[in-house]
This record gives sequence, C-alpha cells and structure tokens, in this order.
Amino acid sequence: MGALLVCPECAHEWSDEAAAEVPERVTRDAVGNILADGDTVTVIKDLRIKGSSTVIKVGTKVRGIRLLDGVGDHDIDCKVDGVGPMQLKSGVVKKV
Repeated sequence: MGALLVCPECAHEWSDEAAAEVPERVTRDAVGNILADGDTVTVIKDLRIKGSSTVIKVGTKVRGIRLLDGVGDHDIDCKVDGVGPMQLKSGVVKKV
C-alpha cells in the first residue's frame, strides 16, 4: 500500500499510486510509425494554410519536430522551411 496524500486546503485524499498508473501517450504517424521528439517527417498531402494563399506541398520535409499534448488534434509543433512555425496533425505526416 502506498502513502495517502491529503490536500491542505480542501482535505481531499488520494493515493500516490494512482498518479503512477497514468499511461504514456504514444503519437503515431499516418502509417502507424511511432513518433518521437526530434524526428524528421514528410508531409503526405497538400496542406493549405488558413488565412494565406501558401500551400505546403506533398513531400515537404520537416526536421526536428516536437510532440505536444492537449492542443486539440494538432499534436506536432514544428518549423516548416519557407513557411515558419506551425502545428500539424500526426495524420498528415510520415516518418522518414
């Protein structure tokens, strides 16, 4: 049995074992490969940028991605050459 923790403000009690059981989130690309921070990926379909006439073409390489948690369905933070910093969905990229 683990220790019982108590909040000093509201007296809520919980076990420290519950926090250790949270599963790690796994981010996969469009074909099922597991992505990690620092990976290089390619875009698998044309992406129109909202509010601009710029398009990210198929096959554009994105280097040094960072994975995000809790930002809707956009779970990759990156910098695209010629476009700048942006967030992408993992479903539109493929690991190189």
